[in-house]
Amino acid sequence: MQLYFLFYILPDLGVTLSPLTAGVIGLGVHYGTYTAEVYRAGIDNVARGQWEAAKACNLTTAQTWRHIVLPQAIKPMVPALANYFIAMFKETPLLSAITVLQLMNQARSIANYNYRYIEPITMVGAFFLVISLVSVVAIRLMQRLGAGSAASAPPGPKP
Repeated sequence: MQLYFLFYILPDLGVTLSPLTAGVIGLGVHYGTYTAEVYRAGIDNVARGQWEAAKACNLTTAQTWRHIVLPQAIKPMVPALANYFIAMFKETPLLSAITVLQLMNQARSIANYNYRYIEPITMVGAFFLVISLVSVVAIRLMQRLGAGSAASAPPGPKP
Protein backbone atom coordinates (compact mmCIF):
# COMPACT_ATOMS: atom_id res chain seq x y z
CA MET A 1 0.00 0.00 0.00
CA GLN A 2 2.85 2.37 0.82
CA LEU A 3 4.52 1.71 -2.53
CA TYR A 4 1.25 2.26 -4.36
CA PHE A 5 0.73 5.56 -2.51
CA LEU A 6 4.26 6.81 -3.23
CA PHE A 7 4.17 5.96 -6.91
CA TYR A 8 0.55 6.48 -7.98
CA ILE A 9 -1.00 8.94 -5.49
CA LEU A 10 1.85 11.42 -4.87
CA PRO A 11 1.97 12.51 -8.55
CA ASP A 12 -1.62 13.74 -8.13
CA LEU A 13 -0.26 15.99 -5.36
CA GLY A 14 2.58 17.26 -7.55
CA VAL A 15 5.36 14.94 -6.31
CA THR A 16 6.68 12.62 -9.01
CA LEU A 17 9.19 9.93 -8.12
CA SER A 18 10.93 7.43 -10.36
CA PRO A 19 9.89 3.82 -9.74
CA LEU A 20 13.25 2.94 -8.18
CA THR A 21 13.24 6.03 -5.93
CA ALA A 22 9.68 5.30 -4.79
CA GLY A 23 10.66 1.67 -4.11
CA VAL A 24 13.74 2.59 -2.09
CA ILE A 25 11.82 5.19 -0.08
CA GLY A 26 8.86 2.85 0.43
CA LEU A 27 10.86 -0.16 1.59
CA GLY A 28 13.28 2.09 3.50
CA VAL A 29 10.57 3.84 5.49
CA HIS A 30 8.65 0.60 6.04
CA TYR A 31 11.62 -1.29 7.43
CA GLY A 32 13.07 1.81 9.06
CA THR A 33 10.10 1.94 11.40
CA TYR A 34 10.52 -1.70 12.37
CA THR A 35 14.26 -1.41 12.93
CA ALA A 36 13.79 1.77 14.97
CA GLU A 37 11.60 -0.23 17.32
CA VAL A 38 14.28 -2.94 17.53
CA TYR A 39 16.87 -0.30 18.46
CA ARG A 40 14.53 1.20 21.05
CA ALA A 41 13.86 -2.20 22.60
CA GLY A 42 17.56 -3.08 22.66
CA ILE A 43 18.47 0.15 24.43
CA ASP A 44 15.51 -0.22 26.78
CA ASN A 45 16.82 -3.69 27.63
CA VAL A 46 19.89 -2.20 29.34
CA ALA A 47 19.22 -2.15 33.07
CA ARG A 48 18.59 1.26 34.61
CA GLY A 49 21.31 0.52 37.15
CA GLN A 50 23.90 0.44 34.35
CA TRP A 51 23.02 4.01 33.40
CA GLU A 52 23.16 5.09 37.04
CA ALA A 53 26.49 3.33 37.58
CA ALA A 54 27.96 5.14 34.57
CA LYS A 55 26.74 8.42 35.98
CA ALA A 56 28.21 7.54 39.38
CA CYS A 57 31.55 6.78 37.72
CA ASN A 58 31.42 10.26 36.17
CA LEU A 59 31.39 8.96 32.59
CA THR A 60 30.38 11.36 29.84
CA THR A 61 27.28 10.66 27.78
CA ALA A 62 29.43 9.48 24.85
CA GLN A 63 31.46 7.17 27.12
CA THR A 64 28.27 5.78 28.66
CA TRP A 65 26.86 4.94 25.24
CA ARG A 66 30.12 3.57 23.82
CA HIS A 67 31.33 1.52 26.79
CA ILE A 68 28.18 0.63 28.76
CA VAL A 69 24.96 0.85 26.76
CA LEU A 70 25.81 -0.20 23.21
CA PRO A 71 27.82 -3.34 24.08
CA GLN A 72 24.83 -4.62 26.06
CA ALA A 73 22.15 -3.40 23.64
CA ILE A 74 23.56 -4.66 20.35
CA LYS A 75 23.70 -8.37 21.17
CA PRO A 76 19.93 -8.85 21.63
CA MET A 77 19.20 -6.63 18.60
CA VAL A 78 21.13 -8.72 16.06
CA PRO A 79 18.57 -11.55 15.55
CA ALA A 80 15.64 -9.17 14.99
CA LEU A 81 17.64 -6.91 12.68
CA ALA A 82 18.77 -9.97 10.74
CA ASN A 83 15.17 -11.11 10.29
CA TYR A 84 14.18 -7.70 8.92
CA PHE A 85 17.19 -7.62 6.59
CA ILE A 86 16.31 -10.99 5.10
CA ALA A 87 12.60 -10.13 4.91
CA MET A 88 13.37 -6.87 3.12
CA PHE A 89 15.47 -8.69 0.57
CA LYS A 90 12.69 -11.21 -0.04
CA GLU A 91 10.06 -8.48 -0.41
CA THR A 92 11.80 -6.70 -3.28
CA PRO A 93 9.49 -8.47 -5.78
CA LEU A 94 6.73 -6.21 -4.42
CA LEU A 95 8.42 -3.42 -6.37
CA SER A 96 6.99 -4.90 -9.54
CA ALA A 97 3.67 -3.32 -8.46
CA ILE A 98 5.20 0.06 -9.27
CA THR A 99 6.92 -1.09 -12.48
CA VAL A 100 10.42 -1.58 -11.08
CA LEU A 101 12.00 -4.26 -13.22
CA GLN A 102 13.55 -6.73 -10.87
CA LEU A 103 14.65 -10.34 -10.89
CA MET A 104 11.21 -11.94 -10.96
CA ASN A 105 10.09 -9.79 -13.89
CA GLN A 106 13.26 -10.67 -15.78
CA ALA A 107 12.59 -14.37 -15.19
CA ARG A 108 9.04 -13.94 -16.48
CA SER A 109 10.32 -12.15 -19.58
CA ILE A 110 12.78 -14.94 -20.31
CA ALA A 111 10.08 -17.53 -19.69
CA ASN A 112 7.66 -15.78 -22.05
CA TYR A 113 10.32 -15.55 -24.75
CA ASN A 114 11.31 -19.24 -24.52
CA TYR A 115 7.96 -20.67 -23.37
CA ARG A 116 9.86 -22.44 -20.59
CA TYR A 117 8.67 -21.23 -17.20
CA ILE A 118 10.07 -23.70 -14.69
CA GLU A 119 13.78 -23.04 -15.24
CA PRO A 120 13.87 -19.22 -14.89
CA ILE A 121 11.46 -19.15 -11.94
CA THR A 122 13.41 -21.96 -10.24
CA MET A 123 16.66 -20.04 -10.77
CA VAL A 124 15.16 -16.95 -9.13
CA GLY A 125 13.96 -19.05 -6.19
CA ALA A 126 17.41 -20.62 -5.89
CA PHE A 127 19.01 -17.16 -5.99
CA PHE A 128 16.78 -15.90 -3.17
CA LEU A 129 17.50 -19.08 -1.19
CA VAL A 130 21.28 -18.77 -1.61
CA ILE A 131 21.31 -15.09 -0.64
CA SER A 132 19.10 -15.79 2.38
CA LEU A 133 21.27 -18.70 3.53
CA VAL A 134 24.49 -16.71 3.11
CA SER A 135 22.89 -13.88 5.11
CA VAL A 136 21.87 -16.27 7.89
CA VAL A 137 25.38 -17.74 8.09
CA ALA A 138 26.91 -14.25 8.21
CA ILE A 139 24.48 -13.19 10.91
CA ARG A 140 25.18 -16.27 13.03
CA LEU A 141 28.90 -15.56 12.70
CA MET A 142 28.27 -12.00 13.89
CA GLN A 143 26.29 -13.36 16.84
CA ARG A 144 29.12 -15.72 17.82
CA LEU A 145 31.67 -12.94 17.58
CA GLY A 146 29.35 -10.73 19.64
CA ALA A 147 29.04 -13.43 22.31
CA GLY A 148 32.79 -13.19 22.94
CA SER A 149 32.62 -9.42 23.41
CA ALA A 150 29.65 -9.75 25.76
CA ALA A 151 31.98 -11.24 28.35
CA SER A 152 33.81 -7.91 28.51
CA ALA A 153 30.59 -5.98 29.13
CA PRO A 154 30.03 -4.82 32.69
CA PRO A 155 28.10 -7.31 34.81
CA GLY A 156 24.50 -6.65 35.78
CA PRO A 157 23.38 -5.96 39.33
CA LYS A 158 23.90 -8.76 41.86
CA PRO A 159 20.87 -9.96 43.87
